[in-house]
Amino acid sequence: MALILVVDDSPTEVFQMRRALEEHGFRTEAAADGREAICKAREIHPDLILMDIVMPGVDGFRATRTLSQDPATRSIPVIMVSSKSGESDRVWGMRQGAVDFLVKPVHPAQLVEKAQAALVPG
Repeated sequence: MALILVVDDSPTEVFQMRRALEEHGFRTEAAADGREAICKAREIHPDLILMDIVMPGVDGFRATRTLSQDPATRSIPVIMVSSKSGESDRVWGMRQGAVDFLVKPVHPAQLVEKAQAALVPG
């Protein structure tokens, strides 16, 4: 089953997303900020990354841009998952390389559905 990297500085958010994904058979890893996400993505090459935006240090926009420009990681789809709900945030996230954008709080079924959709080639 696919490996999903969950990136969020909230341990509660990480726990909830990992639980929902693991209940549907996904394997998960976690990172607490953008810098750790970039390192882990290069190391474990997950099939999908769920990326928060507002985090200390390297934020989700910058991490997504870095990953999408790196030949070693640009093929990994990124879904932004954030409490930032403005249209400008969604558009900016997509311009950084994200394939989708979810607004917190995310219902577990929606999270799984979006993850499955992002993992389908095409």
